[in-house]
Amino acid sequence: MADSFDVGARLKALRMGAELSQRELAARANVPHAQISIIEKNKSSPSIATLRKILGGLDVSMSDFFEDDQRKKFGPFFGVDDLKDLTSRVTARAIDKGEGRLTLRQVGDARAYNLQILHEVYEPGADTGEAMLEHFSTEGGYVVEGELELTVGDEIRVLKAGESYLFDSRVPHRFRNPSSGLTIVISACTPPYL
Repeated sequence: MADSFDVGARLKALRMGAELSQRELAARANVPHAQISIIEKNKSSPSIATLRKILGGLDVSMSDFFEDDQRKKFGPFFGVDDLKDLTSRVTARAIDKGEGRLTLRQVGDARAYNLQILHEVYEPGADTGEAMLEHFSTEGGYVVEGELELTVGDEIRVLKAGESYLFDSRVPHRFRNPSSGLTIVISACTPPYL
């Protein structure tokens, strides 16, 4: 299901529904207008930070952007196939090592419970991007496997399996896999931000 999600078509449908031109949306989101066209034609996959900026111009959350028409599963139990893919083809840009995919899968309906729980998989070099993330939430996580470089404000630390984090998400932050292996993280955020 997630592999068939068309980021470009979804963005175009939302933009047209809001009766905005590509230039108007670009101005609202503070991105180059050509970037909207490139994404809508699926010639480029935006970073998470860029997609969030563009969706902010539409007043649409990441969760709503990737929402499919299937019924939501409210729990209390969820199988592997019940996790909701929030990334689809969105690839994070690595600083030095080329590109690595970052996959974010959500447990249940985050809005219904005011709590977002994610299963995060970072391929080698995966990075949330040079544009630091900031949102009104508190988030924490546990590194299950691999290494996760976390920048919070001016502090940077590489966390290894068994280590964890908790911080105020209003402080600019960034996640990156600096290793040559997979990194797996279980995280939670309240209120939900994706």
